[in-house]
Amino acid sequence: MAQAPADAPPPEAVPETHEEAAPAEQQSGPRMAPAPTGGLGTQGPPPPEPVDNGVIEGRTRPGYVAPLPPPVTQTNEGAVRAPPPQAFPADQVPIPDRWRLIENLGLVTEDWADPYHQNTYKGDRPICTNAPEEREYREAQREAAAAAGTPAPYGSSRCLTPGWLGLEPGHWFFVANAISDTVVEPRTFPIPVGVQTTADPQRLDVFGRPISTVFSQTFIAGFALLKGSTAYAPPAIEYRLTLAYNVNYVDVPERRVLHVEPSKATHRLDHFLGVQEAFVDYHLHHYDTSRFDFISIRAGIQPFQADFRGFLFNDSELGIRLFGNRDNNRFQFNLAAFWRLEKDTNSGLNSIVQRPRDDFVLFANVYRQDFIIPALTSQVTVAYNRNREGDNVEIDDNGFPVRPGLLGSLRGRDYDVVYLGYNADGHIGRVNLTASFYQALGKDRNSFFTDRPATINAQFAAAEAGFDRDWMRFRLSAVYASGDGDPFDNTEGGYDAIFENPVFAGADTSYWIRQTIPFAGGGRAISLNGRNGILNSLRSSKEQGQSNFNNPGLMLLGLGADFDLSPEVRLSANANHLWFENTTSLETLRVEGTIPRDIGFDLSTAAVWRPNANQNIVARLSAATLLAGRGFRDLFASLNQTRTYVSVLANVTLSY
Repeated sequence: MAQAPADAPPPEAVPETHEEAAPAEQQSGPRMAPAPTGGLGTQGPPPPEPVDNGVIEGRTRPGYVAPLPPPVTQTNEGAVRAPPPQAFPADQVPIPDRWRLIENLGLVTEDWADPYHQNTYKGDRPICTNAPEEREYREAQREAAAAAGTPAPYGSSRCLTPGWLGLEPGHWFFVANAISDTVVEPRTFPIPVGVQTTADPQRLDVFGRPISTVFSQTFIAGFALLKGSTAYAPPAIEYRLTLAYNVNYVDVPERRVLHVEPSKATHRLDHFLGVQEAFVDYHLHHYDTSRFDFISIRAGIQPFQADFRGFLFNDSELGIRLFGNRDNNRFQFNLAAFWRLEKDTNSGLNSIVQRPRDDFVLFANVYRQDFIIPALTSQVTVAYNRNREGDNVEIDDNGFPVRPGLLGSLRGRDYDVVYLGYNADGHIGRVNLTASFYQALGKDRNSFFTDRPATINAQFAAAEAGFDRDWMRFRLSAVYASGDGDPFDNTEGGYDAIFENPVFAGADTSYWIRQTIPFAGGGRAISLNGRNGILNSLRSSKEQGQSNFNNPGLMLLGLGADFDLSPEVRLSANANHLWFENTTSLETLRVEGTIPRDIGFDLSTAAVWRPNANQNIVARLSAATLLAGRGFRDLFASLNQTRTYVSVLANVTLSY
C-alpha cells in the first residue's frame, strides 16, 4: 500500500455548509475538481447535486435575480403629446374663488333651507356686498345664462345687501340660527294653601293638592354678521343679536300660587319677548398668527359662565368682557364686568324695557391646560358681587314681593361678596374628573334676622368622577354647601351663588334641581330651592331675588350612569341622596325645636333621541321622583302624608 510522504500536505477538508452553490452560469473560470482524500482506490467525493434556481412564492433568495417579464409596448396612432410648458401662463390661472369653486364644479347646489351642505345663511360662504366687482360678476352670470337659454345659476341674482354698510367683498359672513324648544311638564310638589283662599272649601290643611302642569314653548332666533376667515381664526369683528319669545301655561289646584290676588284663576297663560344676546365683539390683537392666539373685547348683552359646570354664575347679562388666549390656547383668561338686568317673572328672559338692577358683578379668571397634572385644566376665579338694592321694593309680575324677600324683618339689604374659587376639569388616567371649590367672603349690611351688619363666610365644594367603559359611563357626584349655624350672631355661614344653573348630578332631569319647593313658613314668595338650581338658598327667585347667606346649606351624594345604546339613543339614570347641612335657620323661621336634616332620595331617569346623530332634532323624555326624608316631611306635613313627589319632563328641541 502506498502511503503519502511524511512531508506531504494534509488533504483538504470539505466543510459542511447549508449555503447553496452559485449557479454554474454565474461562476467564472474553470471549475476545479476536489482534491483527493486519500485512501485506496478513491477518486474524491461525488459531484454536487444540480442547484434548483426556483424561488418559493413570497420569499427572496440573496444573490438571485429572477428573470424580468417581457416589456410592455403600446401603439397609439392618434396620440397627441402633452402641451409644452410654454403653452401655460406663467403668472396665474383665473379660477372662481374657493367658495364658488365647489358649486362651479357641480358638487353642490345651494339651498337656503338645507343646513347640512354649503349654505350662505349658515356662514359657509361670504355674503354679497354690493361692490362694483360683485355686481359685474352677477350680471355677467345672468347674461351668459340668458344667451345660452338656461336658468340663471344660484348666486347670480341682484345683491340685496345694503350698500351703506360699506362691507368689503369676500370677507363678511352672515349666520342665522333658529331654535324651537317645547316643554310639557306635569309634576307634584307641596302647594301651600290658606283657609280663606283655598279652591276646595272642604280642605282645612296647610298644603293642598300637589299636582301641577306646565307647558312652555320658546322660539329663539339668532343673527350674526362677522368678518374674517372664521374657519381658521376668530372673527375680526362680530355683531350678534338673539331674541327669544316664550309662551307658557301653568295650571295648579290652589289659589294665590300663581297670583297674589285670591280672586284670580288657578291657571295662567303668559308670553314674553326677551333679548338674550346683543353685542359687538372686536378682535384687538394677534399674539402669534401661526397659532392664532388672540385678545378680544366684547360689549353688550352676552352669555357668560364662570366655571365649567355653572355653579357660581351662568347667565346672559349686560356687560363688557376682555378675553383671549396664549401658548396655543393652553392659557385663557377673562376680565368681565356685568350690570344685571331685570328678568321677566314667568319666562326668566331678559327684560330691556326695565331699568337694570343695582347689582354689579366683576369677574377675573384664568385657565391653564395640563396644570398640576397632565390632561387636567385648572381655573382660578375671583368674583365680586356688589348689591345696592336695600332701598328698593320690587314686585314681580304676579304681585308677589321679590326684593326684599319676605323673611325676617322684611327690610332691604345691601351686600358685598367676594368669591375665591378653584375649578378643575379633565381626566386622571381613565377617570374623568370635575371639581369646584368656592369661598365666599364679604359683608351683609343688614341681616334680616338681626337688622345689624354681618360678616359673610361660607364655603362650597363639588366633585364628580366618571369612568368610561365602552359605551357606558358611570359617575359619582358629591356637593357640600355650608349652612348658617346661628342666625342671630354676626356671621352668615350659608353659601349662596350669584346665578347658578348647574349641569351636575342629573341637571334638570333631577327632581330637586328642576322643581321649586315653596317655603310656606316664611311666605309664599320664598322658595326652599330655586328652579334649575341645586342650593337651598331661601330666596324669592334666582332671577329677581337677592343672594341669601342665612340658609340651611346642602349636602348631596349621588350615583349616575349614561348608556349610549347607539349614536342616536342615550339612556341616563341618577340616584342622589340630599341633606340639609344645618337646619338652625329653618327651625328659627318655623319656630320649631328640631327639624331632621334628611331631605330624601332623588331618583331620575332620562332617554335622549337624536335622529341622524346630530343636534338638529333632539327629543328627551325624563321622569324623576323625590322620596321625602324625615326633614322634608317635617317641613311639609299634610293630612294625606304625601311622601313621594314626581316630575315628568317631555322636551323636543328643533334647531336650524
